[in-house]
Amino acid sequence: MKNFAQMMKQAQQLQDKMVEMQEKLHDMEITGVSAGGMCQVTLNGKGEAKKIRIDPSLVDPDDAEVLEDLILAAFNDAKGKIEAKMQEKMSELTGGLPLPPGMKLPF
Repeated sequence: MKNFAQMMKQAQQLQDKMVEMQEKLHDMEITGVSAGGMCQVTLNGKGEAKKIRIDPSLVDPDDAEVLEDLILAAFNDAKGKIEAKMQEKMSELTGGLPLPPGMKLPF
């Protein structure tokens, strides 16, 4: 029974560390770019948009579709960076313990 109690204690410690990591990620801001940095979208660690910066030279009223595509590309770049950072932090937290395929943390 001693081993079970130890496992439960370790699980609680891991859960506490995950909560702390999620709070840090929420406060983090990551910027995605497109058009060589002329279009930027900044997201927090939860994927919520915080800022958008668009170089005025990209604004063409006759071709809004290009600007829309650049914003989407910058958003997706930021989202990909957040996911990579989360995987990196989770790997640090779990000590490199591989998770089963399709399982993502935090739950």
